[in-house]
Amino acid sequence: MSWAAGVLRAGRRAGVGPGAGGAGRAARLPRWPLAPGAWMGTVKAELVKPVSAEKPAVHNKVSVIGTGSVGMACAVSILLKGLSDELALVDANEDLMRGETMDLQHGSPFLRMPRVECSQDLGVTANSSLVIVTAGARQAEGESRLNLVQRNVAIFKSVIPDVVRHSPRCKMIVVSNPVDVLTYVAWKVSALPPARVIGSGCNLDTARFRFLIGQRLGLHAESCHGWVLGEHGDSSVPVWSGVNVAGVPLRELNAALGGAGDPERWDEVHKDVVASAYQIIKMKGYTNWAIAFSVADIAESILRNLRRTHPVSTVIQGLYGIQEEVFLSVPCVLGENGIADLVKIKLSRDEEARLRKSAQTLWDIQKQLKI
Repeated sequence: MSWAAGVLRAGRRAGVGPGAGGAGRAARLPRWPLAPGAWMGTVKAELVKPVSAEKPAVHNKVSVIGTGSVGMACAVSILLKGLSDELALVDANEDLMRGETMDLQHGSPFLRMPRVECSQDLGVTANSSLVIVTAGARQAEGESRLNLVQRNVAIFKSVIPDVVRHSPRCKMIVVSNPVDVLTYVAWKVSALPPARVIGSGCNLDTARFRFLIGQRLGLHAESCHGWVLGEHGDSSVPVWSGVNVAGVPLRELNAALGGAGDPERWDEVHKDVVASAYQIIKMKGYTNWAIAFSVADIAESILRNLRRTHPVSTVIQGLYGIQEEVFLSVPCVLGENGIADLVKIKLSRDEEARLRKSAQTLWDIQKQLKI
């Protein structure tokens, strides 16, 4: 049963969702089993005097669609950064969703946590500033991200339009794999401007790249500057021409850096970037923490209008000789309206050729989709 079908069927059983006669309100947990007129009402009346009946304004509501391992890691990362004043969770698995919500609520005294609510009805996401989409089929061991696409397109077609109906001004971060293709799908079915539909893309690939370079050099990853662009996955492009430490281009020290004739075999760093997700999946069954930290990093730039540059997935038709309508990662300036600017990074001929090949790989999948 697909994720979307699960939402609809569970919603009917619980009396929520479309046609449920006004039901489908968010689950607010826990609810104490008090009898009518019980002492709690008296204590509250004696304790506090109402001054304002105004509904509090929500400034940075974040919704997470999908409460699996990635979705909950994203939710926790958002909370730990203090990015939202309301968090909404949606999933087809009601017990899992409600259990995760209760678990977060019970930790609220330690986190100064905002209001947390959940529902199988997407109405709970209404008026979100940011919607993070992690719902979809999980990548199996040895399975390419691109093989996931057909299983996840149907889910997006059922979920995304309803999300936008409830939050027409939201920004959306797509995390589900294959992320570049599904970001394209989300853009098509949402009818949102491309600046507001963002794939998590190569933000994580770039972090892995910098971490592994730092390991080789004995430096912290923050001191290693370099980019991975293109597809989040097998055809991603390491921009060796721009790798530097403290402004020192490493290709000035090793002209063959990252190339076939490199005596130090720096190309193995990028191979490890590509292989790392498959290795983690083989060992623990899924990846969740690094991608969640990456998503929270992107979310922070948007919600706090930081105008930081991230390699995230966006439509790049017309750049670098790419004529296909595809989403790939390039450096993007992120702020309160989503993607504010694209940075026209200078690439070598080989890097441009690899980026075009990455675009063609994705287009070969996209042109077969029925959206």
